[in-house]
Amino acid sequence: MPRVKVKRASTTIDMTAMCDVSFLLLTFFILTATAREPEPLPVDTPASVTQVKVPDDDLGLITVGDGGKVFFGVVNRNARSRMLELMSEKYSIPFTPEEKAKFSTMETFGVPIGNLKQLINMGPNDRVKPGLQPGIPVDSTDALSNELFHWIYSARVATKELKNTEMRVSIKGDAEEKYPEIKKVIDVLQSQKVNKFSLITSLRAGEGM
Repeated sequence: MPRVKVKRASTTIDMTAMCDVSFLLLTFFILTATAREPEPLPVDTPASVTQVKVPDDDLGLITVGDGGKVFFGVVNRNARSRMLELMSEKYSIPFTPEEKAKFSTMETFGVPIGNLKQLINMGPNDRVKPGLQPGIPVDSTDALSNELFHWIYSARVATKELKNTEMRVSIKGDAEEKYPEIKKVIDVLQSQKVNKFSLITSLRAGEGM
C-alpha cells in the first residue's frame, strides 16, 4: 500500500509574553538605576601594563590633580554618612539629616570642611563646575588644619564599624602632577601606618594583554 503523507504544519512561537517580560525588566532597571555624577576633578592617569581591578566596596579614593588639589571619596554610601558624623563631631560643625543624606550621594569632594555645607546644598551640576572646589587642606599630619588626615581616619573608623574590615586606599593622580604633591598624600597615609595602597593607572595600549 502507498504510504500516507501527513501534511506538515509550520511551527510558530508566540513571543508576546517574552517581549512583555523584557520590557518590564528594562523598565525596572531604568527606574532603579542612579545616574553617576561627573567627576569634579578629572585627571589623566599615567599609563601602565598592570591589570588589577579596583575593589567595588570598602575603598577610599584620593584624587590629586590640577596643581596639587586633593579630593577624597568613599565608595560605600553608609560609610560616607558615618564618616561625616565623625567629622562633624571632630570639627564641631553640625549637619542636618537632609545634608547627611545628600552627602551620602556625593562620590568625591574637595573643599575645606567649613565650606562643605555650601557644597552639599548645591545642585549636582553646580558642584562639578571647574574651579569651584579648591581641594581638601593637606598640612601637618597631626593638626586640625590637615583635614585630609582626619577625613581618611574617619573613613577608616566608619568602615571598621560598619563592615568590620579595613578600608583599602587608592590614589588617583594626574600624569602631569609633580611628585611632591603625591608625596604629601603618601605621608598622610604613612602617618596612620597605612603603608599598603594602590595607584590607579590607565591600561597602556598594545601591552599587557
